[in-house]
Amino acid sequence: MIRTLVACTAEIDDADQAVAEIARQLDLKSSLLKSAVAIVACHYEFVLSGVAKAICGSLPFSTVGTITSAQAVPGECGGLLFTLMVLTSDDVEFAPGLTPSLLGGASEQAIEQSYRDAVSASGAGPGERPALIFAFAPFIIENSGDTYVGALTRLSGGVPCFGTLAVDDTNSFANCFMLYDGEQYRDRMGMVLLFGDVSPQFCIATISENKIVSDEALVTKSAGHVLIDVNNRPVLDYFEKYGLTKAAETQYAMTSLPFMLDYGDGTPPVSKVFISLTPEGHAICASMMPEGARMKIGVFDRDDVLLTTSGAIDSASACMAGGGASGALIYSCISRNMTLGANQTAEMELVGDRLRGAAPYMMAYSGGEICPTQVSGAGAVNRFHNNAFVMCIF
Repeated sequence: MIRTLVACTAEIDDADQAVAEIARQLDLKSSLLKSAVAIVACHYEFVLSGVAKAICGSLPFSTVGTITSAQAVPGECGGLLFTLMVLTSDDVEFAPGLTPSLLGGASEQAIEQSYRDAVSASGAGPGERPALIFAFAPFIIENSGDTYVGALTRLSGGVPCFGTLAVDDTNSFANCFMLYDGEQYRDRMGMVLLFGDVSPQFCIATISENKIVSDEALVTKSAGHVLIDVNNRPVLDYFEKYGLTKAAETQYAMTSLPFMLDYGDGTPPVSKVFISLTPEGHAICASMMPEGARMKIGVFDRDDVLLTTSGAIDSASACMAGGGASGALIYSCISRNMTLGANQTAEMELVGDRLRGAAPYMMAYSGGEICPTQVSGAGAVNRFHNNAFVMCIF
């Protein structure tokens, strides 16, 4: 069994006051069990002021998480917050790990080293696998989250993997840190392996079917995360066919053009987004674009964000019925938040209203979401998502 505690503070300048607020809310003297870890999320100003480091340093266990542009726990939501979710248990072991640098094409090797070190440190027996992996990485434009997910899936033999990439509210993404034990990193991944009796369930929201505006098309030429040809024609021809050429010329507009990517292997399609166009007219995507995959473009709006999130919460509520859930960790793509317009907290408020009293939760906005689309006896199909609302119930 996992006991889940959540806390937050808006104190961004006075480290002593922030530490005291968090300590008062957690009351660790009466609630801490044998093993513990904290998942954290905060605005980057908490890192720059030193408050994040002070809070993490005050805790008697590891902390891991990311910078975010907005976040929520029950009763609180906003941008300038530091939030954390403490997981503690007598029969579940939490094994944290920090990778070496993910730069220079060495991300898979770095993840492998950290994963094996975390397994070893956990005291797991020969052949024992974790029940769940939480993963947290900075936003690195040269890297793809698909690579991270693929490495963790391969190393673990298909253990469910859930997590996020950092996102900030700057135009340059200069402060998209991963946070580990109070330190910030722009080039490393943090992870937590959970060993023991944990049976996570997952809910995903993407885009409504009636928001799809294109026919299904085939990816016929790509280079990693750069989409070059669709249906054996330049990708700009594909945009033009549906009157989207003008939208494709601006970065903001492209984030409101999600598309569903079908890998053609019998697994559910995954939501992805375009980032920008190259000078050659190729589409840079936030994920790998394998040739042979099929895609459909949608047009997103505020109402559909809230509608699809509401549907995911309905599914989550069924999973949490009867008090069987210890907690929930939630990430939503920053593109969903951008689509909300003037009411930037609408999705977080919806979550708070609908999950009130069900279980402790923490929600944060994301630069890319990690969540399984299927979990079976054969293992999890872990995917890297964009424009998605993902939820892990444990």
